[in-house]
Amino acid sequence: MRKIYLAGSGGMLGQAFHQVFGRDYELRCTDKDVNEPWLDLLDFRDLDGYRKDVEAFRPDYLFHLGAHTDLEYCEQHVEDTYLTNTTSVENAVWIANRLDIPLLYISTAGIVDGSKDSFDDWDLPNPLGHYARSKYAGELYVTQNARRHLVCRAGWMMGGGPRKDKKFVQKIMKQIKSGKTELNVVRDKLGTPTYTMDFAANVKALVEAEYWGLYNMVCEGVTSRLEVAHELVETIGMKDRVRINEVDSDFFKAEFFAPRPDSERLLNRKLTLRNMNRMRDWRVALRDYVGSAYSHYL
Repeated sequence: MRKIYLAGSGGMLGQAFHQVFGRDYELRCTDKDVNEPWLDLLDFRDLDGYRKDVEAFRPDYLFHLGAHTDLEYCEQHVEDTYLTNTTSVENAVWIANRLDIPLLYISTAGIVDGSKDSFDDWDLPNPLGHYARSKYAGELYVTQNARRHLVCRAGWMMGGGPRKDKKFVQKIMKQIKSGKTELNVVRDKLGTPTYTMDFAANVKALVEAEYWGLYNMVCEGVTSRLEVAHELVETIGMKDRVRINEVDSDFFKAEFFAPRPDSERLLNRKLTLRNMNRMRDWRVALRDYVGSAYSHYL
């Protein structure tokens, strides 16, 4: 059985990778937040500790999953952001090259500037804030220095259920669970959801085909925050009980002050050209996610 080292795997994406890859691979999963019985403690910002732990496991692949993804945190804690999202990636590249194994790095749709309606794999990123800049710096370092690499750009992530999902779907579900019957949702932000389970399964397909390189990897079907909210409320059968008020982003500018692109819609052009696009329509993935993770939540 081949072996994978998953660094920074305590979050929603790590949970999906543990489920998808755990059936066919021997895994070592680490994080600085040990919140699962299958996790061990490791801070990948410490190059010496990271190197020693990976070398001791002798993996066939190194998956570098973790990052600070809260945009407001990144704007307020700039040094920690680059230490966690950028220099740790340089650590991973150094280790992967030393062991001569492929490296997986997770990038983000947030690195684009929103100047177009949608972006394919070859559009040039132009990050707006420290989160996006730190992630793009990591992407560039991997693509320019890792001998064999897989860089996958995710969109609006959903997965992990109430305990691990800190993103848009969980924020809406939490408001509904608290009894809110009116939701304020922005109408001027465009993007593409990404279900963690589909994402992990598509990564698995690329790894096993040895199709290295950089790929956009989001659910099919471009959309908006507003449309996702409407679909979610309908999916959980609350359409007649929850009203959605359309607002502009300025409505939340005090809470969400970090710069965000107006559109971060990605197109899976390269996956499709290679006939490796396993990403389902976002509506299908959303229904699957909500049905599996939130059936007893409300």
